[in-house]
Amino acid sequence: MRLILTAALLASAAAPAAYAHETAAPVAQSKPVPKEDLLKPPADAVRYVVVSEAGQHGSQWQWQLPDGRTAYRWSQELRGWITEMDQVTTFAHGGTIAATTVRGVTMSGDAAEEYRVANGRATWRTATDAGEAAAGGWYIPAGGVGIANAPLINALAAAGDEGLDFLPSGKGRMTFDAMQTIQGPGGPRKVQLAFVSGILPSPYPVWLDENKRYFADISFISVIPAGYEGALKQLRDAQEAATAAAVAGVAKRFLSPAAKAPVLFDNVQLFDADKGTFLENRAVLARDGKIAAIGAAGSLTAPSGAQVIDGAGKTLVPGIWDSHLHIGDDWSVLSNVANGITSFRSPGTTFDRAIDATQRRANGSLLMGEPFISAIVDKKDPLAAQGAEVVSSEAEAIAAVRRIKDAGLWGVKFYTSMNPAWIAPAAAEAHRLGLHVHGHVPATMKPSEAVAAGYDELTHLNFVVMESMPRDVIDRANTRQRMEGPARYFKDVDLDAPLMAGFIVDLAKRKTLVDPTIVIFEGMLTQDGGIPHPAYAPYMGIISPVIERSVFTAGGYPLIDGLTRDDYRKSYAKMVELVGRLHKAGVPIVAGTDGWGIELVRELEIYQQAGFTAAEALQSATIIPARVVGADKRTGSISVGKEADMVLVDGDPSTDLGALRRVVTVVSDGYVMDAEELRTAAGFGGRPK
Repeated sequence: MRLILTAALLASAAAPAAYAHETAAPVAQSKPVPKEDLLKPPADAVRYVVVSEAGQHGSQWQWQLPDGRTAYRWSQELRGWITEMDQVTTFAHGGTIAATTVRGVTMSGDAAEEYRVANGRATWRTATDAGEAAAGGWYIPAGGVGIANAPLINALAAAGDEGLDFLPSGKGRMTFDAMQTIQGPGGPRKVQLAFVSGILPSPYPVWLDENKRYFADISFISVIPAGYEGALKQLRDAQEAATAAAVAGVAKRFLSPAAKAPVLFDNVQLFDADKGTFLENRAVLARDGKIAAIGAAGSLTAPSGAQVIDGAGKTLVPGIWDSHLHIGDDWSVLSNVANGITSFRSPGTTFDRAIDATQRRANGSLLMGEPFISAIVDKKDPLAAQGAEVVSSEAEAIAAVRRIKDAGLWGVKFYTSMNPAWIAPAAAEAHRLGLHVHGHVPATMKPSEAVAAGYDELTHLNFVVMESMPRDVIDRANTRQRMEGPARYFKDVDLDAPLMAGFIVDLAKRKTLVDPTIVIFEGMLTQDGGIPHPAYAPYMGIISPVIERSVFTAGGYPLIDGLTRDDYRKSYAKMVELVGRLHKAGVPIVAGTDGWGIELVRELEIYQQAGFTAAEALQSATIIPARVVGADKRTGSISVGKEADMVLVDGDPSTDLGALRRVVTVVSDGYVMDAEELRTAAGFGGRPK
C-alpha cells in the first residue's frame, strides 16, 4: 500500500465520512501540462532524491518564488513510468494552505488539482473529484508533489496531542519514536522517527530532523534529501523494527493458546476445493491445528472447551491464496489475514525482508499468511526492477539463482531488462535446485521463447498478450510499451488465428502456468476516474478517503496518440476473452492481484466473466496454488488431516463470489480469529459491502 502512496506521499483525510459537499465539476478533462511547460527548479533549490535499492529514480525540488509562494517540482522515471509535475502553494497566516495548484502527469494520468480558500469557504478540484467545505482544516491533496506535504508534517509535529483537523475530513495526530544518528554531506546528524495517525488505516511513518521538521519518507521507494542516500537502509531497518514492535502485540492477542482451542463449524455450506463442488449442510471440526472430522450437519460432537460456530447462511471455504502479493509492511499483512488470505506467493521480495518476515511469522510475533517467496533477478540497467538482484553476466545470473536457493526462497522471478541469452542457463540452474521459474518476459524476447527457455509460469496477462504484439513493442517491453502496446493493439488481435491459437495450445501442452492479475488491467484500461474501480467499490467508506481519492476513484492509464478509452476497453475485453481461452484449453490459472489483496475477489469475478464457474474461479485461489507450490498435501482444501486453514464467509459464493469479501471467521494454522476484530486491528472501519 505504501508503495503507491509514496507516489502521492500523503493525500486526503482519514475519517470514513462522506466529503463535506460534493460539486459536479472536477478539473476539465484535457491533456496534462507537458514537461517543457512545467516550472524549472533554480540551481539553489533544495533537492530530494527518489530512491530504492535499485538506485535513483528521480528528484523532487523546493524553492521560493519572487512573489513569496512556494514552488515544488517532481521528475521521475520508474521502469518506464513517467512522473513530471509541479506544484505552487500559497500559505495563509498560521501556516495552513490558502491555495495550491498542481500540474503535469503521473503514472495514473493527469495530475491536475486546484485548492482555494475564499470568503471562509475551501474548494477543491482534481481530475476526478471536486468539493467544498467550511475553511479551517488543513487540506491534504489527492496527489501533488510529495515534499509539498512537509508543512503538514511540521504542523502535526508542533500540534501535540491536540492534533490537526483535516480537509476534506478527519483529524490527525503524531507520536514520536526513537532517534537515529546518520551520516550525510555535513557529517553526523540526528533524525527522529514519528508516526501519523488519522490519515491512513494504519500509522504512517515519517522521519523528522533535529528540530522536529520533515526530513524524509522511507518506503519501498523513498524520498530523502540529496546526499543522505547512504542512510536509507539504516532508516528503513529502524522504521521496520518500530512497526514490528507495534504489530507484535496484535499478533500476540490473536495467536494466543485460547485461539487454538477446538472449533466446530456446524450447518455450513462447504466448498470442496479438491472436487470443485459446494456441499450443503455440513459440519467441520478442527482440533490441534488440523481438520479432525467432516460430516453431515448436526452429526459431529464438539469436544470439551470447543468453540461452536453456527454456519447457517454461511459458507466455509479453504484459506484464500493470493498468488501475486508482495510482502508489504506488517500492517499490510495483517490486513491480508483480515480478508481471509492465509497463504500467498510473494513474487519479488528482498532477501532481508523475506527472511525477517518468515522468521517472525514462525515465532508468532507477526500475524501473516504463509508466504512462498521469489526474488527478482534483473540485468543491471537504468530500467532494472527496484529490489532486484542485479546481474551483469550469465555467470552472475546463475550465482544470483544460487543465492536465492541458499536464502531458502521458493522461486526465481526474471524481469524485463534481463538479457534473453541468460534465461535458459539461469532457469536450468533454478530447476536443478528445485526452484520455480516465472516472471516478466525480457525485452526483445517473445513469451513463447521465454517458455521454451525454461519459464514455468508467465506473470501478468500482458506478457501473454506480448506474443501477438509488433516487434517494436516486444523489443521495448521493459518500458511503457509493455502496457501501451497491449492497450493499443490487442483489440485487433484474432485469437483464432494461428499465432495466438497455437501459443495457447503450446502453453496447455506444457502446463505452463499463467498469473493474469487481470484486475490491474481493468483499472488501467477501463476507468475514466471519478467513480470507484469495481475492485474497490465494496471498500469505500471503511478504509480511508486518502485511498478513495488517490487510488479507488483514480483514472486509468493515460490515453495515447488519439486513442480513446473505448479503444482501451476493447483491448481489455479481448484480454478477458484470452483468460477464458486459456482456461478452456487447460492452461493452469492462479489468481493474484499485485495489489493489496482486497482486489482478489474482483479477480475471481472477472474469471467468472471469462467463462469459469464459481467453483473453478475459487479453485484458482485455493487448491491450484497449493499444488503449484507443493503444499497441497497439507493445505489448499478442507480435508481430514490437513492443516486448519479455513474462512467462514457470509453468503453463498456459488451464486455470488462477492460473498468472499464478507469474511466472518478466519482460521489459520488452527488459530480461530474473529474477522471483525481483525479488521478493526488493521484499521478498517467495518465490513466490506
